[in-house]
Amino acid sequence: MSISELITPSHLGRKALVYIRQSSPHQTLTNQESQRLQYALRQRALECGWDADAIEIIDTDLGRTASTTQGRQGFQGLVTQVTLGQVGIIFSYDVTRLSRNCTDWYQVLDLCGYRQCLIGDRDGIYDPATINGRLLLGLKGQISELELHTIKARLTAGLINKAQRGELALTLPVGLVRDALGRVIKRPDREVQDRIDLIFATFLRVRSLAKVVRSFNDEDLLVPRRNTFGEVVWRRPTIASIGTTLKNPAYAGSFVYGRTRTVRTGPDQRPAQKLLPPSEWRIHIRNVYPPYIDWATFEKIQVMIRDNHSEYDRNKTRGVPRPGKALLHGLVYCGECGHKMVVQYKGGTQYLCNALRQQHQVPVCQRIPGDPIDDHVVHLFFEAIGPAELDIYDGVMTSLDGEREQVDRARRQQLERLRYQAQLAERQYQKSDPDNRLVTAELERRWEASLRELKQAEEAWEREQREQSMPAQLDAETRRLLTKAGRRIPDGWRTERFTREQKKALLRSLIDKVVIHRAAPDLVHCRVVWKGGETTDADVAVTVGAWSLLSRCQEMEELILKLAREGKSDKDIARHLTERGHHSPRHMTVLPSTVQIVRLRHQQLRNRSQSHPRRIPGFLTVPQLIAKLKLKRSWIYDRIHNGTIQVTLDPERKLYLFPDTPKTLSMFRRLQAGKLDNLCF
Repeated sequence: MSISELITPSHLGRKALVYIRQSSPHQTLTNQESQRLQYALRQRALECGWDADAIEIIDTDLGRTASTTQGRQGFQGLVTQVTLGQVGIIFSYDVTRLSRNCTDWYQVLDLCGYRQCLIGDRDGIYDPATINGRLLLGLKGQISELELHTIKARLTAGLINKAQRGELALTLPVGLVRDALGRVIKRPDREVQDRIDLIFATFLRVRSLAKVVRSFNDEDLLVPRRNTFGEVVWRRPTIASIGTTLKNPAYAGSFVYGRTRTVRTGPDQRPAQKLLPPSEWRIHIRNVYPPYIDWATFEKIQVMIRDNHSEYDRNKTRGVPRPGKALLHGLVYCGECGHKMVVQYKGGTQYLCNALRQQHQVPVCQRIPGDPIDDHVVHLFFEAIGPAELDIYDGVMTSLDGEREQVDRARRQQLERLRYQAQLAERQYQKSDPDNRLVTAELERRWEASLRELKQAEEAWEREQREQSMPAQLDAETRRLLTKAGRRIPDGWRTERFTREQKKALLRSLIDKVVIHRAAPDLVHCRVVWKGGETTDADVAVTVGAWSLLSRCQEMEELILKLAREGKSDKDIARHLTERGHHSPRHMTVLPSTVQIVRLRHQQLRNRSQSHPRRIPGFLTVPQLIAKLKLKRSWIYDRIHNGTIQVTLDPERKLYLFPDTPKTLSMFRRLQAGKLDNLCF
């Protein structure tokens, strides 16, 4: 097909676009010959008859891939001009320069065919409006897309093969470097090594990313990071930087390829990298790098980080121990539906299962008082550790000394680095030409800044050394508690020597989870699952809102009546019932008032010396006032409580007593009529 048959005066009257593209910035620097061949298409446009002023070169997409149109401003401008009918021909070295995606390529062909725009490459000129031109261009586009897939597959296969041997040169974290032979070694800077060791040791002690950051900030310690040029810089610690260090398997000596996966959260969202769990890593080879920690410690740290999610219900983790009253938060599961239960403090500590309500708007599965469950589990915990012989005081003190030594060494290394930087700045300043004030002024400023930073660090170190004191010696009571393991923890627990967070951490050291299910209104079946899989089952009594909800109320009632007929006092009856495992509806023991209510309900009265008298000479009781004045009981008690009626409770009879005189009745009538503001007796 000759050129004269395709190019018409209509085409020559419009623009000729020369589209130039290379796939990566590296190609633009190293493959200069390809650029020259593409720019030479301008000469071909001149030979085909276009004027020099009508030829436009589009080269703004150099370094951009053709697999997508995103970020390709030159391609988008080309399409705009074709749409407006301003282009007669598009020159490209080959169709791969325009697009390697058939979806985009066929849209360009349709648009060029509709606007009578020709397409030319190194092999010839084609008219997309004709069937032959569309066929050839379509085949070229499909081959281009297949070629891109083939190139990617070939490169990926070589990369995976090298990664499977652990020889792929991945980006190393700041604590590791490659020597001249390509071997991975620890960074020779001792400060960097010790600071990374301190990060791991501090996390294992405080068990939280935020607490590691707080500890480093309190000690005014920096952490090593990489800048954009791969150099080590020292910056303030953040949760992100500490988390990146703790989660990197290279510090455990492992070579890992495929730790992340590219995901899209929505149709219009940009791809994001999602971290995968170790079980889904594509390639994992241990003992490739020099380790800072062993693999078992790394796995332990990952479990601790995963458990520290605050949204433990959604993430199915236990959450970090917090200062709340509930001791089992994050450990309690619902025996009805199997979901994790949350803590609610409104109306007292309660374990609440609201997972199904949040998902399906159904009623709450269970709402169980937390204190009885906590007390039962703590009792089992004490029984479990009772036989153990522990003596961790020396270990604790040794650990504290080791941590203090690590921090001191880090501070000394930081001072040594600052002194070196100050000396280096001084040498650079001394070597500069005094006449070149532009250089010497800047070097002098850097020297002064280094000296100021060094002085601040030295003053902070001296101040800390003066304020630092040895750990206080244990008093006799604390030393006694630390002697025997079976007694130490329970005694320390009851005397509040442990914080809430420490108590929860102790429980979690032995308990995996607690499953609770309400078997009766006042009875909860509790199963404690220990570390290792052993279980302990028991029924725990809980409080209810009414007497009728007690499962043994009939038995209690019969015992109360029997003991009352034998002449037992209410206190003795209550004590006897509590010893037999009974309790009042709203208390975990039997109250004397509960015994009295049951006894009076069955009209079993005490003699007059043991009960309140119905009439007291010279005084009126509240029921007597109500009968005489036709008032409501609540009307009198409300005004006594808010101070409108000022009267003292009789300490012996536990009654409010008013003088039995006509004046008292008159004063109450005047108060009721609003003629008096208050009464005082």
